[in-house]
Amino acid sequence: MTSIIQERFKRLKVCVLLPTFNNAGTLEKVLTDILHYTDQVIVVNDGSTDRTGDILKTFPQLGLISFSKNKGKGWALRCGFKKALESGFDYAISIDSDGQHFAEDLPKFLIKLEETPNVLIIGARNMGQAGIPGKSSFGNAFSNFWFRLETGYKMDDTQCGYRLYPLRALQKIRFFTSRFEFEIEVIVRAAWKGIAIDSVPVRIFYEEKAKRVSHFRPFQDFARISILNTVFVVITLLYIKPRVFFRNLFRIEHSVTPLS
Repeated sequence: MTSIIQERFKRLKVCVLLPTFNNAGTLEKVLTDILHYTDQVIVVNDGSTDRTGDILKTFPQLGLISFSKNKGKGWALRCGFKKALESGFDYAISIDSDGQHFAEDLPKFLIKLEETPNVLIIGARNMGQAGIPGKSSFGNAFSNFWFRLETGYKMDDTQCGYRLYPLRALQKIRFFTSRFEFEIEVIVRAAWKGIAIDSVPVRIFYEEKAKRVSHFRPFQDFARISILNTVFVVITLLYIKPRVFFRNLFRIEHSVTPLS
């Protein structure tokens, strides 16, 4: 079964993109699990100061980008996109290195991609399950609300980092954020560009609070996301919605057959 999935990764030109920062405790298992499904893996070591570098040396078959200093998840993803394109891939599935996501869900993204090519696919977590931190549930509901206001798309989970990105479609967009807020920027601006957005259900595992490693800074990162959403709402009201209105009006005018 895994050989069939490996062949589908190759045929669809999909790689797995793993940004990592100081997750040495979970990194080896995450990589081992991914390699059951594909060896088309790119890791971005985002300035880790723990044993990450030593662990990655035991996986010489991986594509690797390393930063001497931490630059942020958004920048890691953007650099990973560039390397993936240079390596001949059309799509990249991003997965977190903290053990929250299950590699067993990778085939779900391939199935959805085969049904709908050139789509951006977001993993949809069950946010009602036991063990989900309250701040994560609140943050997701907050993000879903603003995403729908800015794009018109109704999504159940806009914050999950487990995603499939259509690299060639995104190549046309110039991004400007570099940290956690990039995951908001990329889906909003993809929607504005007319890129289809869909979801697949994925499982999620949250380590107990005492053992959980999180690099999300509640004040700084939430502030960055709030500022970004404010900017996007202004752009939506002053540019995106008027543009859609006039485009639709133009289509209506040119679809009317004049009476003879």
